[in-house]
Amino acid sequence: MSQPDRSTARRLAAESLAQGDPTGWFDKLYIHAEGDASRIPWADRCVNPHLAAWLAKRGSEAQGQRALVVGCGLGDDAEALAALGYRVTAFDVSNAAVAWCRQRFSASQVDYCVADLLKLPEAWTSAFAFVVEIYTLQVLPVELRPVAMAQLARTVAPGGTLLVVARGRGAEEDRGTMPWPLERDEIDGFHRLGLQTASFEEFLDEEIPPVRRYRVELRRAT
Repeated sequence: MSQPDRSTARRLAAESLAQGDPTGWFDKLYIHAEGDASRIPWADRCVNPHLAAWLAKRGSEAQGQRALVVGCGLGDDAEALAALGYRVTAFDVSNAAVAWCRQRFSASQVDYCVADLLKLPEAWTSAFAFVVEIYTLQVLPVELRPVAMAQLARTVAPGGTLLVVARGRGAEEDRGTMPWPLERDEIDGFHRLGLQTASFEEFLDEEIPPVRRYRVELRRAT
């Protein structure tokens, strides 16, 4: 599987960052796609394989529990969780992305909504048994990640789980271009926010060339 074209996303991200708006480019990208999912670099129109593999290994423990999908994109991960029996809230900062989800899954039980990871609703505090964050932290500038991580952590209910999937890199390696990989120490920052690592996986994916990924399960004590 070859890597998708990220040139437009990188251009729009650079323009937004230059304007002091680190998340505004997401909506611009979805609008620019004009309904063509192939123009969204992370939109495979199926559940993320790293989430699917984790769910298959773990088994479903949904039982009507509340789940939150961060940066839901076109909604495939949210729909997969709903099919397992979770009561799913899925959000994206892009109005266009949320509208696209609602159009794709018009009969869905998922609550699709617009929200900003840097300032989530207070009502979501300790509200979710399972929170899924895939590829969102890695597209935020490093100085904004602590804010985003704090917002993520506070949504996890006592006894709940946060699953993070992201590109990874060593401290000595160059950050490269967006998406910017995370260091292990950044992930460990969740420990200061009341979460503890239950499992940490580092692996190469099937892209060409392969990309180093982290898949991390973090839990809040009961």
